[in-house]
Amino acid sequence: MRKGHRITAIICAAGRGSRAGFEKNKLLVPFMGANALYYSVKAFYGIADEIVVACSPCDMQEVGAICAHFGAKTVTGGERRTDSVYSALKVADGDIVLIHDGARPFVTGKQIERCIDDTLIYGSSVTACPATDTVAIACGDKISSVPPRADVYNVQTPQGFLYDDIKAAYDRAVADGGTFTDDASVYCSYVAPAHISDSGSQANKKLTFGEDFSSPFPPLPPLQKGYSAGIGIDVHTFGKAQSYVVLCGAKIPCDSGLVAHSDGDVAAHAVTDAVLSAAGLKDIGTYFPDTDPAYCGADSMALLKKATRAAESAGFRVVSLSLAIQAEKPRIKAHIDEMKHNLSLATGADQRRIAVGAGTCEGLGFVGEGLGICAYCCAVLEEIEQHG
Repeated sequence: MRKGHRITAIICAAGRGSRAGFEKNKLLVPFMGANALYYSVKAFYGIADEIVVACSPCDMQEVGAICAHFGAKTVTGGERRTDSVYSALKVADGDIVLIHDGARPFVTGKQIERCIDDTLIYGSSVTACPATDTVAIACGDKISSVPPRADVYNVQTPQGFLYDDIKAAYDRAVADGGTFTDDASVYCSYVAPAHISDSGSQANKKLTFGEDFSSPFPPLPPLQKGYSAGIGIDVHTFGKAQSYVVLCGAKIPCDSGLVAHSDGDVAAHAVTDAVLSAAGLKDIGTYFPDTDPAYCGADSMALLKKATRAAESAGFRVVSLSLAIQAEKPRIKAHIDEMKHNLSLATGADQRRIAVGAGTCEGLGFVGEGLGICAYCCAVLEEIEQHG
């Protein structure tokens, strides 16, 4: 369907994010091992033919370094979002344009693909999800009307348009001096009603306030009754004089080991914390403190077994694990099957419901500079039926 079409993604990153309470652009503060802008740009890499990022002059150097990893262009944005998008439109060379908020780093490839497809079919595509709360229209501090909830959507990004249409709309919007909070508003004001694509989700949230940056994961989907989920994160620094690292019990050749009181199995530590968290227990340091000589050089997979037993005593069994490891070194892919097998033995979870992923940080941050390894895990536990 896209044959003969060129896709441009415009990412808005010129805001200051004052509501988040940071001293710099919120998109550039540390987040998930890199920053929010990195993940927003990465989401479009390999899908869009061209990526253009609009940013403030004071952020140009840092934003440019991120964009260089993906071959993205940078343009100087303005004080208003409208001005930033307009600057990017002037250099865009795609006939389909997707416009996205840099503060939505959790957008998925599936949502981007849907936006492109619907734009080609309908001429526009606004990613949105049905509102779950009742929405009231106010006049001052009084409710003047309550629209039917079935007619209300939470509008997100990306938003897709035919280039000629959205460029003409922005030409008029800028000439009129209007202020718009999103691109659909511009399109609807000067072209036609925009098409709603119901591919949005709560996970595609916009990072707005400081607390939005406190979690390294997108919102977890709701779980069925009787299940609970927990998150575990750990990081260790290279520097131990040994020729391997241990990850989920697998010895992997490396030019340096990880510094730790135990065997430094950063991946097993993340899984352990996730299991304990899902069971409503305290963290790994509470049960296996690094101040206790008994755990010096300890086998972390043995500690995971103990944590699993503690979870079972609390009434839960492990049913699935999703583990993500970020490391520039060593290469992990060849050892993933062994790691999954070891995790299955330690937790009792079916190996088919254990996922282990490995990636780099593209040279960014602590991990990207090869200083250490970071691991993230989400564990899902099932409540054990109690028989009288």
